[in-house]
Amino acid sequence: MARYKAQILTALLLATTFSAQNNVVRVRDITWVFGARENQLSGIGMVAGLAGDGDKDPVYSKQMYSNFLKTRGINLAPDLISSKDVAAVMVTADLGPSLKNGSKIDVTVAALGDAKSINGGVLGQTPLFGADGQVYAVAQGAIAVGGFLLGGGGGGGGGASTVQKNHPTTGQIIGGALVEKDVPVTLVHDNAIEFILNDPDYTTAARMADAINKVYANSSTAVSDTTVRVKVPEAYRSLLVDWIARLQMIMVEPDTKAVVIMNERTGTIVATARIQISSVAVAQGNILVSIAETQDVSQPNPFGQGQTVTTTRTDTQITEFKGGTNGTLVAFGDMPTVEKVAASLNALGATPRDMMAIFQAMKQAGALKAELIIR
Repeated sequence: MARYKAQILTALLLATTFSAQNNVVRVRDITWVFGARENQLSGIGMVAGLAGDGDKDPVYSKQMYSNFLKTRGINLAPDLISSKDVAAVMVTADLGPSLKNGSKIDVTVAALGDAKSINGGVLGQTPLFGADGQVYAVAQGAIAVGGFLLGGGGGGGGGASTVQKNHPTTGQIIGGALVEKDVPVTLVHDNAIEFILNDPDYTTAARMADAINKVYANSSTAVSDTTVRVKVPEAYRSLLVDWIARLQMIMVEPDTKAVVIMNERTGTIVATARIQISSVAVAQGNILVSIAETQDVSQPNPFGQGQTVTTTRTDTQITEFKGGTNGTLVAFGDMPTVEKVAASLNALGATPRDMMAIFQAMKQAGALKAELIIR
C-alpha cells in the first residue's frame, strides 16, 4: 500500500512540476503531414520447422501445405499430409509513405490455428496485400519469438508440467519483408501543405498557425481543430522537403485540457496541467488535515538597503483523533494546487479505492474542474 501511495503522490507532483514549465514543442512532435501516412499490409502464410509444435492437422493447414507443394511441382492430396511441423499464420506489416521498391520493413507473425509455438520456425514466402487487394510487399525469413513453451503438460493426465513465458505463438522478423510496389504520395494540395494534429484542439491549432506566421508571414491558417494549412512559397515548390523540414522545426506551445486519470489496479493517478479544485471538504477515517496560507512581509532594517517583499507561507497540520464520532475533515481553500491535494490525501492514508471515491465525489459536487477518467 505504501508503494501505491508513493505512486499517487509522485504522479501528481510530477504533473504539477511539468505544468509550471513552459510546454514548448516542435511542430513535428504534435503533427503529421497529410498524405504522408503509413499503410497497413497483411497476408496469410505458412511457418515450417516447428518440430511437432505446429497445427494439429486442421483442414486449412493441410490444404495450405498441399497448395504450397503444388507450386513446387509436387501433387499431394491434403488427406495424405500431416501438418504437425507447420502452422498457418497471419503476417502483418506497416508500409511507410516514402519507402521505395527494394526497401525492407518489419513484419509480425501470429499463429492462426492450434500450434503450440512458432519458436524456431521459418516463414515461407508470403505476399502482403493492401486494403485495395494489391501486393505491396513479400515477407520471408526466420522468426524471432519473445516467449517460450517448455514441458510436456497439456492436460493429458501424464503428470508432466508446462512452463510458458509471454506468447510463443507470436513473433517478429526484423526487415523480413521486401517492398515490391511504391505507394503514391501527394503532399501538396492547392499549393498548400496540411499539418494534422495528433490530438485535435482548437487552441493548439490557432497557436500553431500564429507561430508559423511569425516566421513566414501570412502563410498559415488554422482550418479546424485538426488541420493547419500552410501555403508553399514559389521559391520552395521545387524544394518541398526543405520547406517541410523548416516548418516542422518551429516551436509551438500546445494547449492541454485538465484531465485526471486513475487506475485502480496499479494505484496510479495522473493529472495534467491546470487542475483546479474549488473549496471543498473531505472526510476520511479519524485524521484531520488542515492547510492554511498566510502572507508574510519581509522589510529591510531602518535606513538599510533593500525593499519590502511579500511571501506566502503554507502551514499544514495533521491531527489524529483517538476515538469518538469525530471523523476527518480535510478543508481545501478555493483553487488549491494539485500538489496540496495530493499531499493531503496521502497524509490521510487513503487507499487507491478511497482516493477514487474522493475524486468522484469532488467531480459530482462540481469542485473538481477537470475531466475524470477511471480505468
